[in-house]
Amino acid sequence: MSGSGMDSHLHTLLKRLESEAAVLVMVASTQGSVPREAGTWMAVFAGSVVGTIGGGHLEYEAVERARGMLLPAYDGLGAIPVRVALGPSLGQCCGGVVHLEFEPVTQAMSAVLAERLRPARLPVALFGGGHVGHALAQVLAGLPFALTWIDSRDGVFPDPVPEGVICEHSDPVQVAVGDLAPGSHVLIMSFSHAEDLDVVSACLQRQREKGDLPFVGLIGSRSKWATFRQRLEARGFTAAELLHVTSPIGIPGISGKEPAVIAVAVAAQLLQVTGEVRALGTGKRLA
Repeated sequence: MSGSGMDSHLHTLLKRLESEAAVLVMVASTQGSVPREAGTWMAVFAGSVVGTIGGGHLEYEAVERARGMLLPAYDGLGAIPVRVALGPSLGQCCGGVVHLEFEPVTQAMSAVLAERLRPARLPVALFGGGHVGHALAQVLAGLPFALTWIDSRDGVFPDPVPEGVICEHSDPVQVAVGDLAPGSHVLIMSFSHAEDLDVVSACLQRQREKGDLPFVGLIGSRSKWATFRQRLEARGFTAAELLHVTSPIGIPGISGKEPAVIAVAVAAQLLQVTGEVRALGTGKRLA
C-alpha cells in the first residue's frame, strides 16, 4: 500500500476498531522474491479485510489464520511471528520467504496504531501548474510522497486539489526553493523557460550550500537543456554541479507527449530514484 491508499486504509481500520476488534497482519521481513515489501499490512475483521499483503494463497491462508485469532484467548498476547515459504504448497512460485506477524488489535490501541502505521512520505516539490503539472500532481498524490505544488500565478491550482497536496503561490517563484523541506526531490515544469532557469539556478545554489536536494529534474528537450547549461555556466555553476540536474525527465522509452503519459513517466522515474535513496539510507545493496 502507498500514498493516499495507505492513509485511506489506516482511516478505515481506526474507524472499524471503534465497533469491533481485528487482527493486524504485518510483513515483518522478507527473503528472496516476494509479493510485498516489509512494512506492508492488512487488518482482518470477522467479516472483512482492510488492505492487502499481496493476494494469492499467501493472503488467503493469512486471513484464515487471523480470523482464528479473533478470540478472547489471544487478547494481550502481542504479535505472533509466522514464517511462510512461498513455494508449490502455496501455489505461489515466488520462491521467497515472508515473515508475518499476527497481532490482535482493539480500539484501545488506536493512537499507537495511527502513529505506527502512518505511511512515511518523501518530500517532493513540483514547480508549475500547467497541464503536465496538473496530471503529475494527480499521479503523485496517490504515491508515497509529500507533495508541495508551487506556481507564481494566481488561480492555476484545481479546486479541490488532490488529497494531501499543499499548494503555494510564490512570486518570484524561485524564492520558494529556500523554504523547501530538506531532502526534497524537485520537479521543474513552469510556464516559461525563464522561470525554469531561475528555479534550476536556485536549486543548484542550495545544493552547493546545503547539499540537501537529492534530485532536481527539469522538463524539456535535450536542446533546451543544452541552452540552459550554457546560461547556468555563465552564472558560475561548474560542469560537475550541472550533472546534478536530470533533463529531460521521465524514464526512457516512453515517447508520448500527452500530459498523462509524461506524468506517468516522470512519476516512474521518481519512484526509481527515491527507491535507490531509501536503499542507500538503510545500507541495502542496490540491485
